[in-house]
Amino acid sequence: MEVSFSKEVEMLRLGAGDTFHGEGILAITKGLLQSGVAYVGGYQGAPVSHLLDVMVQGKAYMDELGVHVEACSNEASAAAMLGASIHYPLRGAVTWKSIVGTNVAADALSNLSSPGVTGGVLVVVGEDYGEGASVIQERTHAYALKSSMCLLDPRPDLGVMVRMVEEGFRLSESSNMPCLMELRIRTCHVRGSFECKDNVAPTVSTRSLMEEPAGFDYMRLAHPPVTFRHEKLKGDARIPAARSYIAEHGLNELMPGRRHADLGIVVQGGLYNALIRSLQQQGLADAFGETDIPILVLNVTYPLVPEQVADFCVGKRAVLVVEEGQPEYIEQDIATLLRRRDIQTPLHGKDMLPPAGEYGVEVLSAGIGAFVAKYIEPDEASHSAQAWLAGNRERREAVARSLSSPLPNRPPSFCVGCPERPVFSALKLAQQETGPVHVAADIGCHAFGTFEPFSMGHSILGYGMSLASRAGVAPMMNRRTLSIMGDGGFWHNGLLTGVQSALFNGDDAVLLIFKNGYTSATGTQDIISTPDDEIKERAEDKQQSLVDKNQTIEATLKGLGVQWMRTVTTYDVERMRRTLTEALTSDFDGLKVVIAEGECQLERQRRIKPWIAGLLKRGERVVRVKYGVDEDVCNGDHACIRLSGCPTLTLRDNPDPLKVDPVATVIDGCVGCGLCGANAHAATLCPSFYRAEVVQNPKWHERLLHGLRGAFVRALQPA
Repeated sequence: MEVSFSKEVEMLRLGAGDTFHGEGILAITKGLLQSGVAYVGGYQGAPVSHLLDVMVQGKAYMDELGVHVEACSNEASAAAMLGASIHYPLRGAVTWKSIVGTNVAADALSNLSSPGVTGGVLVVVGEDYGEGASVIQERTHAYALKSSMCLLDPRPDLGVMVRMVEEGFRLSESSNMPCLMELRIRTCHVRGSFECKDNVAPTVSTRSLMEEPAGFDYMRLAHPPVTFRHEKLKGDARIPAARSYIAEHGLNELMPGRRHADLGIVVQGGLYNALIRSLQQQGLADAFGETDIPILVLNVTYPLVPEQVADFCVGKRAVLVVEEGQPEYIEQDIATLLRRRDIQTPLHGKDMLPPAGEYGVEVLSAGIGAFVAKYIEPDEASHSAQAWLAGNRERREAVARSLSSPLPNRPPSFCVGCPERPVFSALKLAQQETGPVHVAADIGCHAFGTFEPFSMGHSILGYGMSLASRAGVAPMMNRRTLSIMGDGGFWHNGLLTGVQSALFNGDDAVLLIFKNGYTSATGTQDIISTPDDEIKERAEDKQQSLVDKNQTIEATLKGLGVQWMRTVTTYDVERMRRTLTEALTSDFDGLKVVIAEGECQLERQRRIKPWIAGLLKRGERVVRVKYGVDEDVCNGDHACIRLSGCPTLTLRDNPDPLKVDPVATVIDGCVGCGLCGANAHAATLCPSFYRAEVVQNPKWHERLLHGLRGAFVRALQPA
């Protein structure tokens, strides 16, 4: 069973008079329904996955409202959905993880922004920026600038966030511009409350259909020559309309200062909470958020309203712009509009704050400290803040000095029992025979193979693009290259950019597809090759892999013309090693595809654990497989650990006082996947691994047999 969001779905039903308590991203989801959204689409990815997950699982309620929900194959298909709002008064919302998702969707967004929209459009992007990010350190802001889309960056307060959703649709409709809403990780997961409104069923919906399509209007196409008119409309009509709406409806917030009215801070809305905490460290704000320095909170970071910014800056001794990331688009924009109005207020930003990186409280405190030191007489609070920052530095330096050597790296790794780990073990063994291979890696769980102990992967250039990315390398290489992608990446992009291209060009390529049955890296969402619910519910299959029940990938590859294809169970390391070796050395000249089949272990455990618990509760027999190491046989070589990397295969002191090297051991947490034993067999390692079956609620004859065996063993033992 997949992760259940039943409680969250019920929260979406709250209406006027109810108070919502929960996470920011779910509040955004509720805001969409309160705004009368007609259709929702997207591609899952942190930190906005729950928006789409909750709506997909809440399909019954969405049908009641007449809201269409679509789980899209990638971000480009999600962005293309928004074409519904070009002609029709339909409010549409899509979501994905940025910046990678926005890169994929860029073509559709450009073609949407050119003719503009009639119905409101809101694109909710997870702005995955900073030290906790898993993607390239770039910003969505550039897309808003180049395509003339409004960019909302709401203050992390649930009431404000929901209001910005509602206002975002109105802003889009009043300006005919699509709106982007960027939500950082902290914003998505901030908890709070807001007073709900009733959900609004859209006027035109799946329950209230349109009788006729819109009349043909060439001006609504992103096609020359009308695109030149569109470009003029952006500057002459749409951006001015957006600025008017922003100013008239107070989308940006002014927080008046209590003491230092001659100074000011302009901040992106999403950074407001960290800014207030930093000001508290300087003694310039209290616990309730009351600030001594006036703050202009930009809940809309593009377009800026020149008059609003000028009025805030004029007459001040200095203004600090708090803008995360680079380039400093907002700071440059403000500097330009101030100089055009001959306002000479000193402007600070990246001269006092780091040019890149996440703006946490400590980073902001250092920058604000520099601003305060320049323009405010130092007092006890500012000295205390500087002492706090210095103390933090000293503590870090003291820890570093106290270490006799640097701390060992703790790279991320596959889950325990992950079906992808054995494939990298097999690939490691295969390269002992074939020689080192250029490996084009990809986005997904399998990207953990780039870390120790495997350290495989020469490039990661986009979701599903591994096969395409080896096209320039393969002809220059004396040995075949290997491309790796998951089933999620295969359906997202790999089928067309990789497989179709390789077949069309007749490339001699090797592709390894991990078929685990889900888009696991984004939250184990279902895809077209996921086994259906009927198969999952069959009791006889509860403890077996379900991936082989769906042959969509194999059928697609065969239909496309792939002639060399092998499907191998991932946990069979020796067979996988032989298959990879064959693919890399075969005389066949063309695309060779190895499908590594093994169900995502997280999904498997979610499915079988409640099933096993039910069996135990009913007193039925349950067999659990457990692996271990015979300490008397283990020679302390540890090759098994270097070949596996499984967190449950580790070291312990050697029980033999005459031996120095620690022995391998399997700790609690082992899920019985059998990788350690399979590796030992495939690599011809020491025979120290054993497989045991733990029987719970055994039958009477099993108890009898166990007793006889125990008595026999005791009889053979010396007195």
